[in-house]
Amino acid sequence: MKILVVGCGKIGCAIIESLLPEGHDIVAMDNNPDILSEITNVYDVMTICGSGTDADALREAQVGKCELMIAVTNSDEFNMLSCFLSRRLGVKHTIARIRTPEYNDKSLDFLKRELDISLAINPERYVAGELFNILKLPGAVKVETFSRGNFEMIELRLKENSPLDGMSLLELKKRHPDNFLVCAVERGDEVYIPDGNFVLKSGDKIGMTASSTEIQRLLKKLGLMQKQARNIMIIGATRTTYYLARLLLAAGNSVKIIDNEKDRCSEFSALLPGAVIINGDAAHQDLLLEEGIKNIDAFVALTGMDEENILLSYFATIQNVPKVITKINRSEFLMTAKRLRIDSVASPRKTVAEVVVRYARALENSIGSKVETLYQLMNGNTEALEFKVADDCKLVNIPLKELPTKRNVLIAGIIRGRKTIIPSGDDMILPDDRVVVISTGKPLSDLQDILDKR
Repeated sequence: MKILVVGCGKIGCAIIESLLPEGHDIVAMDNNPDILSEITNVYDVMTICGSGTDADALREAQVGKCELMIAVTNSDEFNMLSCFLSRRLGVKHTIARIRTPEYNDKSLDFLKRELDISLAINPERYVAGELFNILKLPGAVKVETFSRGNFEMIELRLKENSPLDGMSLLELKKRHPDNFLVCAVERGDEVYIPDGNFVLKSGDKIGMTASSTEIQRLLKKLGLMQKQARNIMIIGATRTTYYLARLLLAAGNSVKIIDNEKDRCSEFSALLPGAVIINGDAAHQDLLLEEGIKNIDAFVALTGMDEENILLSYFATIQNVPKVITKINRSEFLMTAKRLRIDSVASPRKTVAEVVVRYARALENSIGSKVETLYQLMNGNTEALEFKVADDCKLVNIPLKELPTKRNVLIAGIIRGRKTIIPSGDDMILPDDRVVVISTGKPLSDLQDILDKR
């Protein structure tokens, strides 16, 4: 599929990097020739130096022959106008990065309809939702939701002396015959889709699926539940902070935000009257101690500097804060965070790339199922996909044990209406089901891609 990406900053580069392995023909457009020179040194893409609001530049990029155009510059208005022009020049689908809260809160549906924008993405709002889900289940490193919240997958780290250390998955299921499935395990640099004989060890990061109503009960029974975070400290008065604080305050949590910019603190005091806003430099450890870092339930570092977020989060871990979450955009810092025992990491760049890849795959597949949700798991080594099953899908009405699936693929859940099924070999996929698949191999665009066709 031919795709035009307008705006090659951090988000644009992350999108290009994620789309290239999918086999797409990418055209990158930016008005900065130095940025385009860097892109051609790293990626095998065609580049156009020009403005996404210049019809001649868009024609040079052959936007009319593109299936998808993605505008992710730093200007909401520029992105919307670029999408509008691209539609008029013949592109079939458009995605715009729209970050300003006023657009998202008041008039987004109207703008999308009038400007013919297929999808609007707000990186900070997406990430805030992810962080909110983690804070609801602080025992988890990551929480992903499927089927509009009816089904969840959580990642969690097995600590030293974990009750699951040395236990096989068969034994775990015998002891706890609940409706759940351990569907992925990261051990060191390796990721496994385990069978029943797989033995868990302390230090493993495990991916577990269950219905949203089962998850909390299950974690309690397994001895992995932490107290829900109620008293939260956030560093950095950023857009992500604004969206996250709104969610937390609406849920009845106590929120304290620290930022060293006086004007930004004044703005947040007006926007978030229920939060405590502190003007100060969080890099000064005495300030964090004075503001009660030892007594909080969760610490969230959301400044614009990855290095600062990592160092502040490390300080929070040595103060024994029960839950620490860090925003990291640059992938090269992920290993540093891991070595410092900072497991919960959020990345707006990565989140947007996931949304775009999911949308692109959904455009490609039309043979019996459709990608509804896509998440990168286990530091990007595994994918979890949700497919909506059509009537003509070749996998329906066949017991799963009779389906010749690939080795690196696991059907982790079937959602049928409001019912969640952790499938056994005797279960079958039916039309209109939503099916959650875990894969560590080649990207899947359709549910039928899980079949081993040898």
